[in-house]
Amino acid sequence: MRTAISKLVQQEDLNFLLTNRIPRRLVTRFMGWFSKIEQPMVRDSSIAVWRLFSDLDLSEARKTSFVSMHDCFTRELKDGARPVDPDPALLTSPSDAIVGACGAIRDIELLQVKGFPYTLRDLLGDSDLVDYYRNGRYVTLRLTSTMYHRFHAPADCTVEQVNYISGDTWNVNPIALKRVEKLFCKNERAVIQTRLSSGHVLALVPVAAILVASIRLHFLDVLLNLNHKGANVWKVDAPFRKGEEMGWFEHGSTIIVFAPRGFELCDDVREGDTIRMGRPLMRMPQV
Repeated sequence: MRTAISKLVQQEDLNFLLTNRIPRRLVTRFMGWFSKIEQPMVRDSSIAVWRLFSDLDLSEARKTSFVSMHDCFTRELKDGARPVDPDPALLTSPSDAIVGACGAIRDIELLQVKGFPYTLRDLLGDSDLVDYYRNGRYVTLRLTSTMYHRFHAPADCTVEQVNYISGDTWNVNPIALKRVEKLFCKNERAVIQTRLSSGHVLALVPVAAILVASIRLHFLDVLLNLNHKGANVWKVDAPFRKGEEMGWFEHGSTIIVFAPRGFELCDDVREGDTIRMGRPLMRMPQV
C-alpha cells in the first residue's frame, strides 16, 4: 500500500514539474503556432500522438478530417449531439466538463480545491460583482484536453460586458490546484457578464491555462490571448438563446459559473462527476 502511494506521489511530482516548471508563456505561444500548421504530416503525427496519450474520441465530430491539430481541438459536433434541457427554470452547463469545486460562496470566499480558498475579489477584480455574488453559488467546470472545447449560453441571456484580465498560464489540473494557491486568480481569464430574462446577472469566467491561453468569443472581433495589448473592458449587447454557441478555448481549460444568492445547484451536480453541455446545472429562484 505504501509503495502504491509513494508511486502516486512521484507521478504527481513529475506531472507538476513537467507542466509548471517550464517557461509556460513561451511554450504556450509555441503550441498556439504549432497547432495551426496545416501540413498533413505535422497534422497527422500530432493527432496520432494526442490519441496515444489520451482517450480522444472523434465519433461525435461534425467532420472526420481536419486541416490542423487546432482544427481538431476546436471541432464542432454533429447536430443533436448535445440536447439542451428546455426547462426555463434551469441553467444548463455551458460546456462538457468535469465538475470541480462547487456550492455556496461563504461571504466572498470559495474553493479551488479543499483547503485552498480564494476570494471573489481576487478573481473578478470588480467590487460591484463581488458584492453581487456575495453568499451566492458557483460551479467550477474543468475541460480536459480531449473534450469538446466550445461553450454555450446556459440560458436565454444578453452579454453586457467582458473584462479581460491578463495573467499567467499555470496548468489547471487537479495536481496544480492542490499545490498553487489562488491559481485561477493568477491565470489569464475573461469575466463575461450576462443578464438573464429574469434580470439576474450570471457570470461566466473562462480561465486559460498552459497551451491554451487563447479564448475566442463570437461577439468580440479580437482574440483574447497573451499577445493582446488593447482594451481590457468591452461593453456588449449580444443576445443568445439557451444552448447557442458563445465561443471556444483553443485546447482545454476551466469555466467558473457564478450566480447570486437564491440559485441552487441541481441535485446531480457533484464534484468529480462528468457533465455535458446542455445538462441541468443550477435551478433559478422560484418567483
